[in-house]
Amino acid sequence: MLQDLKDFLREEQLHEDGVQQYALKLIERYEPSDTAKMLQAMTFDGFLMYLSSSEGSIFNPNMVDLYQDMTQPLCHYFISSSHNTYLLEDQIRGHSSVEGYIRALKRGCRCVEVDCWDGPNGEPIVYHGHTFTSKIFFKDVVTVLGNYAFKASQYPVILSIENHCSVEQQKVMAQHLTQILGDKLLKSPLDGKIPIGLPSPEDLKGKILLKGKKIGGLENCMNGVVDDPLMGEVSDEEDTAEIDDDHHRNDSIRHRVKKSKQRLSKELSDCVVYCKSVHFSSFKHSQIHSKFYEISSFTESKTRKHIREAEFVLHNARQLSRVYPSGLRTDSSNFNPQDMWNAGCQIVALNFQTAGVEMDLNDGLFSQNGHCGYILKPTFMRNTDERFDPENPQNRDGYKPLSLSVQVISGQQLPKVNIKEGSIIDPLVRVEIHGVPLDQAKQETRYIDNNGFNPVWHDTLQFTIHVPELALVRFVVEDYDKTSKNDFVGQFTLPFICIQPGTSPFHQIIPSYTFPNTYRILLNPPSM
Repeated sequence: MLQDLKDFLREEQLHEDGVQQYALKLIERYEPSDTAKMLQAMTFDGFLMYLSSSEGSIFNPNMVDLYQDMTQPLCHYFISSSHNTYLLEDQIRGHSSVEGYIRALKRGCRCVEVDCWDGPNGEPIVYHGHTFTSKIFFKDVVTVLGNYAFKASQYPVILSIENHCSVEQQKVMAQHLTQILGDKLLKSPLDGKIPIGLPSPEDLKGKILLKGKKIGGLENCMNGVVDDPLMGEVSDEEDTAEIDDDHHRNDSIRHRVKKSKQRLSKELSDCVVYCKSVHFSSFKHSQIHSKFYEISSFTESKTRKHIREAEFVLHNARQLSRVYPSGLRTDSSNFNPQDMWNAGCQIVALNFQTAGVEMDLNDGLFSQNGHCGYILKPTFMRNTDERFDPENPQNRDGYKPLSLSVQVISGQQLPKVNIKEGSIIDPLVRVEIHGVPLDQAKQETRYIDNNGFNPVWHDTLQFTIHVPELALVRFVVEDYDKTSKNDFVGQFTLPFICIQPGTSPFHQIIPSYTFPNTYRILLNPPSM
């Protein structure tokens, strides 16, 4: 009846204003029975259709589409980023393919990486150097980039170059970039004047930016002052930074970390505008000497050391930083990106080909804002006048923790994880909070014995969220096993700020199955 629906909207969905009109709108939109519509009533089928719609989703529909300010400088955004994008498998013998770029770009990735080496017949090739990975041509990568860069998003793509080529083949690289990409390649500041800050994603729509070494500064190029084109040394930070105090690296990796001594061609240098790669010395040095268009790359272990310094957040409010997996991750595994986002690092590069909790978090963060690949950082991470310390978030201005109450009600038709005939799962639901260290937490329901068809829990899990702007919530369903590790069934991850209070189902597509589950979300300030 109409009154029942109104009571549900008011009490469970926390809907306050205009409940009568909203209930009638829902009946008109989702009720399949014309008779029920005439009676201003909603049947059970209509109610399920409403809960399964975007209006009934846990994900606030207002945050699914583009909703953020896209006119801030590039350094004010988290940017969906890929590491060794050409690889489909591991870093030692894996297959290199342009398909890696297609897949990443279709997922909304906005920063892709290419490792360039001298190839046959004067054509640069792409592969993981000093390994047995297969090789592809650089020009094929550029062609794919031109075709797929803006299929999923119109906002800029950053092409991160790891350059190991001779001057001659660098000139060929520059030629391919210029001829194949045409106007998509940004080769000069947008307004033709000496810039005073980074442009915004909105300013750079439809543009591809090259990240790499550059001869001299952007100001020198604009003033017509150009250094000797053969005096710019290619010192690839991705290689030199591999020396990360890990004493267990082997000889082949030690061979790869030798500083590159190639020279840089003017033609390739001229393709770099707003993303000049520079070596990082210290935060004090950067504050005094660094330019806004300079970007430093950090291996994951170096980043973890810098995270302990409060200056890292301020550094990332002024300029871009890129973080990438250690060279020891030969299996293409990933680090936890949340730690790097907590410090304001924008370009946190992951191996997109490797599924797991790390990519779940990446997909969860970038699932908002139209899947455009850019997420505006919280105000306290963009303001250079503030000092946000992720280790002590309670010290920041405007500190206001929130409570999260999740009641896991039931599940329906959960897929089997064992293909043996007659196998039945024992499902449990775990809720994980990923954010600043103080917010890291996980709780789980009881497991339901031998019921994957319609398990019922009615278990309530409680959390306190100290920095809601940075928190991600991950729902995981597993098949409980008392003698071995639980089997994964499905997961769903979303930003905490995108949660819509109320009762709603969430859906996670896993191979050959749709996994629906129902839970209740209650958001209230903690009673402190």
